[in-house]
Amino acid sequence: MAGKVEKIQGSKTELKSLAEKIRQRALERQAEDEALSQDQGNKDVEDASDDNEQKPSGEEDQIEHGENQFESFSELKLVPELLEACANLKYTKPTPIQAAAIPPALEGKDIIGLAQTGSGKTAAFAIPILNQLWHDQQPYYACVMAPTRELAQQIKETFDSLGSVMGVRTVCIVGGMNMIDQARDLMRKPHIIIATPGRLMDHLENTKGFSMRKLRYLVMDEADRLLDMEFGPVLDRILKIIPTQGRTTYLFSATMTSKIDKLQRASLTDPVKCAVSTKYQTVETLIQTLMVVPGGLKNTFLIYLLNENLGKTVIVFTRTKANAERISTLCNLLEFSSTALHGDLNQNQRSGALDLFKAGRRSILVATDVAARGLDIPSVDIVINYDIPVDSKSYIHRVGRTARAGRSGKSISLVSQYDLELILRIEDVLGRKLPKDSVDKGAIMAMRDTVDKANGEVVMELNRRSKEKAARGNGRTGRMKSRENMDREEQ
Repeated sequence: MAGKVEKIQGSKTELKSLAEKIRQRALERQAEDEALSQDQGNKDVEDASDDNEQKPSGEEDQIEHGENQFESFSELKLVPELLEACANLKYTKPTPIQAAAIPPALEGKDIIGLAQTGSGKTAAFAIPILNQLWHDQQPYYACVMAPTRELAQQIKETFDSLGSVMGVRTVCIVGGMNMIDQARDLMRKPHIIIATPGRLMDHLENTKGFSMRKLRYLVMDEADRLLDMEFGPVLDRILKIIPTQGRTTYLFSATMTSKIDKLQRASLTDPVKCAVSTKYQTVETLIQTLMVVPGGLKNTFLIYLLNENLGKTVIVFTRTKANAERISTLCNLLEFSSTALHGDLNQNQRSGALDLFKAGRRSILVATDVAARGLDIPSVDIVINYDIPVDSKSYIHRVGRTARAGRSGKSISLVSQYDLELILRIEDVLGRKLPKDSVDKGAIMAMRDTVDKANGEVVMELNRRSKEKAARGNGRTGRMKSRENMDREEQ
């Protein structure tokens, strides 16, 4: 037994030693980078200025119905309270989708907005809705449907910010939260409802006194994902319940598919199409690379990358919930500040993980594709694809978590021999080959044994937790059966 304890202590000492070496090396490299950036700083500013002067107007985006575009929010006929909120949020120059969509939306027209991720779509539909709400002052005025809980919460935050001076009441109705609490919030007659389709349908069917018969605005955000996630039948039921007369509808999507086209014909009337992106694409400020990873070395390559980018904010994407939990635990064992976000967490845990990352209290977020769509975390420096996504569209949305709103960013994909077909599909969608990143093979091999040993400890720990959870679940089931038997005996 004593020998086993000594072995465990020796393993932990070795891991701590590796973490110290990693930190020391990163600090040295960071000092070198800062010295280099001071020399290059002025030159970069001059180059950026030259690029802005040389770029022809309208070259990058194709925008239909662009004759009504504006240069500043102050040009629009918005109510003073909304203009004040825009100024408070430092909304000065509109993004391309805002410039294309807001003017016809203010005229009361239905909108189809096609724009790449990170393009400012939420404000493009929130501003026209809030402007008209100021005049109408009506509860249950608008409903926004989103595919994920995190995106729904983010949309609510945007409405709250833009409507702060107006006294707008909003509610977020998503799964994983208490139905009774949500019903209570709905009874307070909010102006704006932001919801995932399934939970919205639950309330329409089961919450007494809640109705959207007088709904004036319906928004379907990330409509392609709503349909990809098999929300189609629920959307059909919702569309049958809510009014068609006097309702304005906005449909926002990354691209136009046959499913989106069918949804458009079913729910929109003579819409204005505002397209700033007609195909899946990434922004020019994003650097995309790949690393070819030999079999069995993916964990070591990941730790190597996190070490090379210590001090930067990183999102690591995995394909499975188990991998997300394992990698986050591995990172924390090696003293990298990490948190996990995946579907096995309840809503409070998911929100807590996201808040930790947004607040900078964790520098690494390990997530499944639940975090790939719509989340606006401005300070993400790097996206790492630990697992290559099966769907090329998911790749676009994953890497879209960085290089947002004109900032620069980088994505790195770890490609094993099993991922070659997937990466070829992604390159085909992008229309170009992804360059290979160079690595320090000596540094990777030097940390391989320690990373493998740490991963082994993590796997054992997660297995132990899983068995404990299963035992607790069996205990609860047994107690419930005992109660049922007691009830039968009493009868």
